[in-house]
Amino acid sequence: MKAFKAYDIRGIWGSELNEDIAYKIGVYIPQVFGVSKVLVGRDIRLSSVELFKALAHGLNDAGADVYDAGLTTTPMIYWGTGRYDYEFSIMITASHNSSNYNGLKFSGKDVLPIGYENGLNKLENLIEQNAAPIKKSKGTIVDVDFKNEYLSFLKKYQQDYSKLNLAIDCSNGMSSLFVKQIFGNDPVTINDKMDGTFPGHEPNPLDPSNQQQIKKSVIDNSCDIGIIFDGDADRVMFIDEKGQFVSPDLIIALLGNYFFADGNEKEKVVHDIRTSKAVGEYLKRFGVDIEIWKVGRAYGATKLKEVDGIYGGELAGHYYFRDFYYSDCAFMAAELVLNILNMYKKDGKSFSQIIGDISQYSNTGEVNFVIAEKQKAMDEVLEYFSNQDFEFYDFDGYRLEFEDWWFNIRPSNTEPYLRFLAEAKTDKLLKEKTEIIYEILNRYS
Repeated sequence: MKAFKAYDIRGIWGSELNEDIAYKIGVYIPQVFGVSKVLVGRDIRLSSVELFKALAHGLNDAGADVYDAGLTTTPMIYWGTGRYDYEFSIMITASHNSSNYNGLKFSGKDVLPIGYENGLNKLENLIEQNAAPIKKSKGTIVDVDFKNEYLSFLKKYQQDYSKLNLAIDCSNGMSSLFVKQIFGNDPVTINDKMDGTFPGHEPNPLDPSNQQQIKKSVIDNSCDIGIIFDGDADRVMFIDEKGQFVSPDLIIALLGNYFFADGNEKEKVVHDIRTSKAVGEYLKRFGVDIEIWKVGRAYGATKLKEVDGIYGGELAGHYYFRDFYYSDCAFMAAELVLNILNMYKKDGKSFSQIIGDISQYSNTGEVNFVIAEKQKAMDEVLEYFSNQDFEFYDFDGYRLEFEDWWFNIRPSNTEPYLRFLAEAKTDKLLKEKTEIIYEILNRYS
């Protein structure tokens, strides 16, 4: 089924995902996961109430009680799952996708990410087989509200930001729930009214077209930094004082200034296979161990917990924290970045200068190729460089690290793309190497 992805369930509402599928997902969850109490939150999308009703109906018919948290951010549901020891939770959201999409993100006990490999595949099989559901005494819907408790947790990381001039773009999404309580009334805020049609722009901060408003706000208001959240507030990205987008992976390095300022040696930091080589080079000064792993929450959060890392992050703008049940929280990440900027501003350093200290690499950004024979194309690229010396990672596509450049090539887990990213010490070297790889890949596209 098209809506079942590697990390979640997500599709166009009314076709790829609908009330019937949502009901069946609900009715099969107790059978697949052996749970009887399920925490459920939802975003502001126009279809979220409809999806919730169908999902809850299925869960109740299977004997499970639904704990309805109402409108929430995705990280709030992660936090609530861990804090109140729920055995299972679901966030109704399509994250950064446009308004005609909706979806479901799942967590198990101890906020374990549930992806295709550890349960969603079984749900999909039962739906495709149209298996007879196991119905029990009807469960109930219980309203729960822990927004104040969650806000109290977030405020533990809050500093005085009055010396920083901030611009914040909520993307008309769920960050609007807490943006004023965390950052106050002084920042310039845009698209800060929750609206499931996303009138300001699509809720995907990685798309440059969706960054234009926050960049303009930063320049027009002479801000020190711009902050932009995605639709469900599990991802956050940053704009420097010059109106330039900051690659989200570099924030993984920046966070070292918070976590290791007091010399927490031998801690572990996890980042995905696409992350800039500059991140590991920067964090070496703190004496930490770097764990490189697969892309996506189902992998990143699980790996962070497995190695008991202190934090981790991804190129897509997810940042995971041990103190957040090894899960991702955009608000916590934003607070920590501002705390670091507060510290550096006292010494007269701007955000762009701080980021400039992290990386001097030239970067292609992530480039997508529509290729049917993905593995064959990847193998031909690997074969081309096989007689050279490089460090090799092969657990999520291929990452080849040479002395002064590197690249990652991998099949997307959520879209029909072969994704490519490369970095080099100079623009000339980057151009030289990518032209070779693009020539190979273009033969398959």
